Amino acid sequence: MDIIDQRVIGCLLSDGRATYAQIGDQVGLSAPAAKRRVDRLRASGAIRGFTAVVDPAALGWTAEAYVEVYCRGTVAPHELRQSLEQVPEVVGACTVTGSADALLHMLAKDNRHLEAAIERVRDEPNVDHTESVIVLSRLFDRR
Repeated sequence: MDIIDQRVIGCLLSDGRATYAQIGDQVGLSAPAAKRRVDRLRASGAIRGFTAVVDPAALGWTAEAYVEVYCRGTVAPHELRQSLEQVPEVVGACTVTGSADALLHMLAKDNRHLEAAIERVRDEPNVDHTESVIVLSRLFDRR
């Protein structure tokens, strides 16, 4: 991956709907050359796809939290993933180092909705307990 590929990716991160001509203008390529770059980046797996980024507040989901999950015994990551995928308020999850087994990013309409969603996480058979922090304000998001 060279600097032009990085700039192409930067353009798509700013505007995933940018035309090849717009991308080319920003990185100094023709539209066909920009398309070839994007196609090559997709084929290599550097670009995995395109998606809409929705503002959760526009959907009325204004409560946000990060939740540490502590499991009972040893739980394989794929088992934990299967459990957590059943909770739609979990918008991101990862296994982590440290005392917690996983860290969840959760969104909900309000704190009452968030509390109910966290309770559903705690009800999963492989979850022992959780520790939560509520987001007061989002400073920035580089996605």
